[in-house]
Amino acid sequence: MLGTQPAYASPMTAWIVLPVSLSAFSITGIWIVYAMAVVNHHVCPVENWSYNVTCTEELPRPGFPKTCCTIQDIPLISKCGSYPPESCLFSLIGNVGAFMVVMVCLLRYAQVIEHSHRCWVNTSALVSGCTNAVGLVMVGNFQVDHAKSLHYVGAGVAFPAGLLFVCLQCVLTYRVAVTALDYWMAHFRVALALGAMVSLVLSGIFFIHESFILQHAAAICEWVFTVDILVFYGTFTYEFGTVTSETLMAGLQQSHHHGSGVIMGPRARGSGLGGATKGLKSPGGSSTSTHLNCTPESIAML
Repeated sequence: MLGTQPAYASPMTAWIVLPVSLSAFSITGIWIVYAMAVVNHHVCPVENWSYNVTCTEELPRPGFPKTCCTIQDIPLISKCGSYPPESCLFSLIGNVGAFMVVMVCLLRYAQVIEHSHRCWVNTSALVSGCTNAVGLVMVGNFQVDHAKSLHYVGAGVAFPAGLLFVCLQCVLTYRVAVTALDYWMAHFRVALALGAMVSLVLSGIFFIHESFILQHAAAICEWVFTVDILVFYGTFTYEFGTVTSETLMAGLQQSHHHGSGVIMGPRARGSGLGGATKGLKSPGGSSTSTHLNCTPESIAML
């Protein structure tokens, strides 16, 4: 016998901390790594555009950046985290950041399922986000100067997967948007995605050249891309304020359906719902609405 279900569960607002923590921790962390690398003379500062083919041995001045730079000193993010002690922090950021990325992707996946059942875009976004996390682990733990092949494999996985993830999330944001504020958030994410795409393409183009100036420009584009993607992850705070226990159960129920190979037909799905239709919860408004492109789904308690 079907039990009576409440109209809406109480929001679990603590989840809004997750995306903000991911952005703040990672952005702050990689800039600390950069500062440590500059102070320890492992890279040259980002404002330096003057490079030499070779440099004579110079006496290090504690607390001051290098005065003679070669192509080996270009401040790529990976280069900044190549040597200890900054490499230890770089690995920590990669591992913790990857875990938080997976958590954000899973929570967003469940949230979209709660709004729109059986969406291939949502599944693709989950896969690309988790792939991005795997690449981050490889980048963080295999430094470029000590395991170059594995590091480049990780970067080749993480960067395109991260770009694909943000592009797919732009599509999903428009698909589940209800209020005007939802659409403004979608527009903002599109701007971030376009910025990430341009910076990644330019970074790749500049990186393959041997020019010192273009190599330095590639490093700057890499920094812009990384910070852009991390800011994008932080924007999920907007939606995560409406996460409830039903959101988590929606994701678990979908995973159970895929794992057991059970396909619910319209009649079975309708009986599970008891004929009720669930509206969408929008963070941009106090009321709930039903989106035309979304198929409602709820969990029946027997």
